Amino acid sequence: MTTARTTPTGASRRFSWLILLSGLLGLAASAQLTLDKIRLIENPAFQPNCNINPIISCGSVMRTEQAEVFGFPNPILGLAAFGALAAIGAGLLAGASYRRWFWLSLQAGSLVGLGFVAWLIRQALYEIGALCPYCMVVWAVVITLFWSTTVHNVRTGILPSPPAVRRLAALGHQWLVPAAGFLLIALLILTRFWYYWSTLL
Repeated sequence: MTTARTTPTGASRRFSWLILLSGLLGLAASAQLTLDKIRLIENPAFQPNCNINPIISCGSVMRTEQAEVFGFPNPILGLAAFGALAAIGAGLLAGASYRRWFWLSLQAGSLVGLGFVAWLIRQALYEIGALCPYCMVVWAVVITLFWSTTVHNVRTGILPSPPAVRRLAALGHQWLVPAAGFLLIALLILTRFWYYWSTLL
């Protein structure tokens, strides 16, 4: 087993940029969703610009209970979380290093985010029956962030791991794992709404 690191740990420029861009993308999607939700509250007849067809329809998703899990619009959580993430990325690019507890907190936060996203995907596909493009941006960001954070923490010894796991984390093309996750989600979407897609052929 590898001994966990106790000294402050920085990040590669690639990972730092990924955190910054993930935060900015998530923040932009959350901001747009928040603005559209406010407009929907002000005018129940409001149609968001992402209402494209019966399946890809932000408005349909925004009107559900799942869109306010904690009693307020979910995007408000995104504004806080992704804003903090962007700040972390900017700090890393500026040369910041963080202690092990910080990286473990980021790992835990990304794991909770991944669990929440998995639940939202299931709800969108099998309960709500509609998809929100901005929400899907958030799904992609969270999945990528979780995997990249895990790889970083294993590589640097933040997460003590057997040598075999360390060797796997050291391999290149780590982007293939989240890409496989996106492909799986695309297949689930294709299958779930095939009754609609088939009418477009």
